[in-house]
Amino acid sequence: MSFQDFQKPSSSVGGRSQPQSPSQAVAAAIFQINTAVSAFRRLVDAIGTAKDTPLHRQKLHTTRQRILQLVKDTSAKIKTLSDSDHDISVNPSKKIEDAKLVRDFQTTLQEFQKAQQLASERESTYSPSAPPPSKTSDSDEYSAPSVDQENRPFLYDQKRQEVVLLDNEISFNEAMIDEREQGIKDIEEQIGQANEIFKDLAVLVHEQGVVIDDIHSNIESSSAATTQGRVQLTKASKSSKAKSSWCWWVLVIFVIALIIFLLVLII
Repeated sequence: MSFQDFQKPSSSVGGRSQPQSPSQAVAAAIFQINTAVSAFRRLVDAIGTAKDTPLHRQKLHTTRQRILQLVKDTSAKIKTLSDSDHDISVNPSKKIEDAKLVRDFQTTLQEFQKAQQLASERESTYSPSAPPPSKTSDSDEYSAPSVDQENRPFLYDQKRQEVVLLDNEISFNEAMIDEREQGIKDIEEQIGQANEIFKDLAVLVHEQGVVIDDIHSNIESSSAATTQGRVQLTKASKSSKAKSSWCWWVLVIFVIALIIFLLVLII
């Protein structure tokens, strides 16, 4: 059983949904992260294309932040789940299932790290597309080279608008450069946070691996002890049968000897 088994909604009794167990909550969180990482990867793939606009970068940033928060929350849940599995009263099969959830989370986090790294590379290489400039009217675009005194104010106004548009474009590009640099810093910081979570998760995976090894070792020991017990029982059974057979032979010999003795006395 893996986290896919927990994707179904919890069954309801009398119209009320049953609360999720800690394992089910972790499985549901992993599914959420997987879905968000897939969406994040599609946004990353669009960087450097015509779809790469400031709004697209904002969606990318928002999705990244949401995934990172989900990862933090899920990591805390897994830590609690792992601590509870150290109790000797916990069913061994539950420990194994929880260990599988930890490995599923580790795989999901690895995919997020790959997407993060790719996003960092592409965002540092490409700038988002600037919004298209406002179109001038046909009369302005095809104005005659020589204008009379009456149309000259309109020409001045057109030139002024062009200067304003150019100034806005320069300001936009400068803002995009600053935003991109800040975005790269944010990505590096988030990658660092994800790496810290990954280190903590590696410890949990190791601990869960030890738990599983202990369970398997206990199962093997129990199996070996059972087999040894069966061997001893078989030996004891054979020994008991041998002793019983020897007693019967002694009894038969004694009876025969007694009959012979009685016959001798009678004769």
